[in-house]
Amino acid sequence: MNERPGSWLPKLAEVGERLAEEWQSARGQQRASDLPQPHELRASDADRERVAQVLQDAHADGRITLDELEERLGVLYSARTLGDLAGLTVDLLPADEQPLLLDGRPVAAIFKKEERGGRWVVPAELAVTAMFGTTKLDLRDAILQNRRVIINATLVLGGLEIHVPEGLEVIRVAKDKTVRLTKQPTEPDGPVVEVRTTNFMGDVKVKEPPRRKRRR
Repeated sequence: MNERPGSWLPKLAEVGERLAEEWQSARGQQRASDLPQPHELRASDADRERVAQVLQDAHADGRITLDELEERLGVLYSARTLGDLAGLTVDLLPADEQPLLLDGRPVAAIFKKEERGGRWVVPAELAVTAMFGTTKLDLRDAILQNRRVIINATLVLGGLEIHVPEGLEVIRVAKDKTVRLTKQPTEPDGPVVEVRTTNFMGDVKVKEPPRRKRRR
């Protein structure tokens, strides 16, 4: 039976994703038990306003009634954790458009580009795989679960692109060599992202905000 050109790519991508999951599992990645989990982190006023805007938009276009809006807003303004907030919009938007993303699962790009960004919780240890693809992690509006985040990156003819805010340092550790990837100065006790790479012709790039001009 003849197959259409390129029809094997989705099958190969599926196999690659399964292999990536098995590889990360074999490395024994574990969550730090002494750290609060993403849903346990305290919510900020800005987080509440994000969710409130989604609820108001849902009422404006008729997806929820006025009574439902008032009920959810009551829960929202008494909520203490991100987990309390996340449940208020789960039936209103697709998973990748939620105002808060508490997904700490590995990020894998097999023959494609995979992104994670917005207001998301970066776990203390995150597995990233890029095989003939690119993974993009946008940390500019993210919440770090720990002041030192470890990214275990497996790159096979693939790339990892990290967008960072001011004050966040990124270092890369490959074998016994450590290289600082961010160019702008950071505080000695500031947050750090440590990228540990298993690299087969892969690349790690860091995108920093423009330098501020010094006042004369």
